[in-house]
Amino acid sequence: MKYFLAYLAVISVISIIVCCYDKFASKHMQRHRTREASLLILSALGGSIAMFVTMLIIRHKTKHAKFMVGIPVIIVLQIAAAFLIGKLF
Repeated sequence: MKYFLAYLAVISVISIIVCCYDKFASKHMQRHRTREASLLILSALGGSIAMFVTMLIIRHKTKHAKFMVGIPVIIVLQIAAAFLIGKLF
C-alpha cells in the first residue's frame, strides 16, 4: 500500500509540474506546448485530482470541456476502480 501511495504522490507532482509548464508555455513559448493527450494520460495514470485542482487554481484549460468534464470522469472511474479492487482484496 505504501508503494501505491508513493506512486500517487510522484505522479501527482509530475502532473502539477507538467500542467504549470504548459500554462507557462502557453504564454511565453507557443512552440513548446504539452500535448493535450499527454495531460489526459497523466490524469489517467493517477494524477487526475492533482491535475484538476491545479487547472482550477491556475485557470488553465478551464474552457475546454475535454478537461473540465473528462478529468472528473477519470476521477470517478478511478474511485470506482479503487473501491472494486478494495472489495476484491
